[in-house]
Amino acid sequence: MMSEDEAVPDPSPQPVPDPVTDVEWPGISVVMPVLDEERYLAQAVHRVLAQDYPGPIEVVMALGPSKDRTDEVAARLVGSDPRVRTVANPSGRTPCGLNAALAASRYPVVLRVDGHGMLCEGYARRAVELLRSTGAANVGGIMAAEGETTFERAVAAAMTSPLGVGAARFHTGGQAGPAETVYLGVFRRQWLTRLGGYDEAFVRAQDWQLNYRIRQAGGLIWFDPLLRVSYRPRPDLRTLARQYRDYGRWRRVVMRVHPGSSGVRYLAPPAALVAVLLGTMLGIMGIRSGNLWGFLVPGAYAGGVTVGALVIRRGLSWKATAALPLVLATMHGSWGLGFLTSPRSIVPRAPANSTRSGRPGI
Repeated sequence: MMSEDEAVPDPSPQPVPDPVTDVEWPGISVVMPVLDEERYLAQAVHRVLAQDYPGPIEVVMALGPSKDRTDEVAARLVGSDPRVRTVANPSGRTPCGLNAALAASRYPVVLRVDGHGMLCEGYARRAVELLRSTGAANVGGIMAAEGETTFERAVAAAMTSPLGVGAARFHTGGQAGPAETVYLGVFRRQWLTRLGGYDEAFVRAQDWQLNYRIRQAGGLIWFDPLLRVSYRPRPDLRTLARQYRDYGRWRRVVMRVHPGSSGVRYLAPPAALVAVLLGTMLGIMGIRSGNLWGFLVPGAYAGGVTVGALVIRRGLSWKATAALPLVLATMHGSWGLGFLTSPRSIVPRAPANSTRSGRPGI
């Protein structure tokens, strides 16, 4: 029989400490993969350090093998502020750099930003407040494309319109609430640790893929349009085409590895590309016979993007507006081509019992 002096175990479960909620202003680790960012890196880091956040902030830059003066810029930033440091990312691949920076950082909140991304004022404070109020695993907002040259302004207009990139809220805006994905993101570290960080097999689309895994594991992704990160578009048609080809290629990879992420909307660019090419071929074949009906499809597409450019120009100069149809066609066609030609060898299909986690132990 138990004596009166013996302690009775408390059967109620003990609360699990939450480092984000239990500390007034938890520390933030800013992780930044960096490659060939000489042009914007200093400004991007200064925007982070200028945040009006009451808690501690550290910046960990993962330096890839840049071909410009990025390493010199990074060295000056490290020398000018003890909150900034670097780690090596020999492969230069974004998910590898993110995981290296995660492993070298220490705070319970992880803010992911690129070397050309400019945080808006109050970004860090609002993100932490949202993590607390929503209980989300990741919060984020809008990829606010802002061009400096005429061509970049045309790309920015296309990137912030449903006609250019579809109706994703992190491109076009919308109401705050649960989302499939957000731009970049501010995470509870415990979720990144639990899932092993970023999947290093995903050279592109690693953010979307990580958010998909978080949602599959029961976590909440929260979108807030007030969380804005300015983004600098590609400076010319060649680099824009390569960017969107890679987007399409890696979207196909995500759909192969995670069949539940498939959506009809992703088939629109490849379907449009096939229709335009097929119509052009039929039109050329019918020139001798005078049967030119095949040209109706590419003609209709050209007319559609031209009218669309006039609708979404939003104060652009006429020179930038004139570039918009070509920009839109490049984005659509390159995305569709990447999707259609995406090789299965890029990322092997994961075993049935795999969570496609990234590097364990982060």
